[in-house]
Amino acid sequence: MQIYRALRFILAFYATAIAQQSGALRPVEDITSEQIVSRLAENNGKRQHLLRSYTGQREYHLLYTGFPGRHEADLVVDVRYRSPDSKEFTVISESGAHWIVNRVFKKILDTEKEAADQRAQASTALTDQNYKFELLGEEDVDGRPAYVFHVDPKTDNRLLYRGRIWVDAADFALCKIEGEPAKRPSMWISKIQVHHSYEKIGDFWLPVDNESDTEVRLGGHAALSIHYRDYSVISEDGSPALSTPAEPAKQAAKLVNSGHSH
Repeated sequence: MQIYRALRFILAFYATAIAQQSGALRPVEDITSEQIVSRLAENNGKRQHLLRSYTGQREYHLLYTGFPGRHEADLVVDVRYRSPDSKEFTVISESGAHWIVNRVFKKILDTEKEAADQRAQASTALTDQNYKFELLGEEDVDGRPAYVFHVDPKTDNRLLYRGRIWVDAADFALCKIEGEPAKRPSMWISKIQVHHSYEKIGDFWLPVDNESDTEVRLGGHAALSIHYRDYSVISEDGSPALSTPAEPAKQAAKLVNSGHSH
């Protein structure tokens, strides 16, 4: 039961956040931490207002090893988002351990629908009302300069996190997260590490890869990956944007390299 709670928590945590190797940190000049955070919040609000809808596909893969054995499952879903807070999921395929598919993946899709509520978004948004920000420097992420922050939550909201974030320096948009939840979901969980990466689709930044590693006390490890592909985005003025052809290929390569091809 504890592993169910832990895995469902991790997926719910992903719903609120909606990896590249980086070089050495460079000093930031001519802009303050407060200005960057303000621009991030302002531009996030603008992008949210301009995003009318999007569709895409997700691949969920989970491997659990430990008591009571090795279990693995996959789920592929189509997702449709419509502004301001509607999300619909259609299951395309499922395989592997039924308890993971039914008691983890499918239940958390319902949780993500609830997390899309505007009031829930406000309590978990990346703002100075919810987080403390410490500017560390600047790195390149996927060939684009980004500001690097350490963030600490101001409350113990279980859907907030602590760790590092990368903010694209041109668009003032979140492009990467590496951290851990602000509050562990259970005493049985010893450690959770999460990694999110985002990519620019048209004028919008949307998730492309999520990874997590969860260590369970008394032995046990859960490795979860979520890959996003085939985005089709419609902005408020009706103009469309699609995932570039390179994105599905990049994701396929990651699946092969991680041994998760399916």
